[in-house]
Amino acid sequence: MEKRVVITGLGIYSCIGTSLDEVKQSLYTGKSGIIYAPERKEFGYRSALTGFVPKPELKGLLDRRARIMMPEHAEYAFMSTKEAMKVAGIDEAYFEQNEVGIIFGNDSCAEAVIQGIDKIREKKDTTLVGSASVFQVLNSTINMNLSTIFKLRGLNLTLSAACASGSHSIGLGYMFIKQGMQNMIVCGGGQETNIYSMPNFDALGAFSIREDEPQKASRPFDRDRDGLVPSGGAATVILESLESAQQRGANILAEVIGYGFSSNGAHISNPSVDGPARSLQMALRDAGINASEIGYLNAHATSTPAGDASEAKAIFEVFGKDMPYVSSTKGMTGHECWMAGASEVVYSTLMMKNGFIAPNLNFENPDDDSAKLNIVTQTIEKKFNVYLSNSFGFGGTNSSLVIKDWK
Repeated sequence: MEKRVVITGLGIYSCIGTSLDEVKQSLYTGKSGIIYAPERKEFGYRSALTGFVPKPELKGLLDRRARIMMPEHAEYAFMSTKEAMKVAGIDEAYFEQNEVGIIFGNDSCAEAVIQGIDKIREKKDTTLVGSASVFQVLNSTINMNLSTIFKLRGLNLTLSAACASGSHSIGLGYMFIKQGMQNMIVCGGGQETNIYSMPNFDALGAFSIREDEPQKASRPFDRDRDGLVPSGGAATVILESLESAQQRGANILAEVIGYGFSSNGAHISNPSVDGPARSLQMALRDAGINASEIGYLNAHATSTPAGDASEAKAIFEVFGKDMPYVSSTKGMTGHECWMAGASEVVYSTLMMKNGFIAPNLNFENPDDDSAKLNIVTQTIEKKFNVYLSNSFGFGGTNSSLVIKDWK
């Protein structure tokens, strides 16, 4: 018999806030976390725009041995996971006494790789790179570090699916728990924000160059969008079987009721309409609900001309006259890449629990496709019980999650 899967913990460390309370306020007020970073221009970027995420202060929280094993996105993930644990009402002793899994989305460790190679090139001696380097450079670094620090004893794997990584991590966690293979899984996504992490995207011309107005640069669905703004941080979503949550008297926040996925099976970087539409339809089928029951849709829309247009077409194809309220929080955060699918579940859940929908920042002029959507341009007070969150990535990977409020 399939298990019901609920959310009992949320944590966030992002450019619009390093706690749930901060982020909730930023979402409500439409506060942007995007800045102009001159060091990027000096390094050779076309665009100096980025989401600013402060470096965590881990002294006093972790010993030196644990700290040196962690690249920046693992540090972010440690912070978001500590907050999610607090919300879920669990501590490290609980992890030691129960079989808890971890699935984190991550698809790069650029800074650690480059710094290590630079040191070897300079010194001509691999031993000088340091013993911690090997744990920082692997794509599974977040899982390695968190599972060791928190003494996790269950499923332990990293999910790499480009900008859908964080969403797929929650979807896969949902499936493992639904099938009774785990009672609790720490899910999420982490994205580094350092200067080494995204220059190849900049080289493709994917970034906005609206440098004179950083907070207006990310313009999902807007006719005048000229590219995305890179960003990052980490988000943690603790999933648990309903039975487990009830047995320990947990405060249940929401229930995961649907997961849809697909591959475009076409161009490696150009988006499609068919792939996202199939992901959306699958999520609705898995949830056992009609399109009209979705109260809010958190769009993937990253502020690129082609990507936003294809998603708008897919949303209209699936929802038509049953169009829900739509917004992309990337107008505030920029594109948080590997963490985006997880952070946007945190953002959307905060909205659902607090009865509002955050604006699609900088949406001033619709194009032919976005004009067909019900895009929220100003924060609205609105209670809704079910939302859908989209995440798509290079290689044509698509993920859609349906989350229902718990009352």
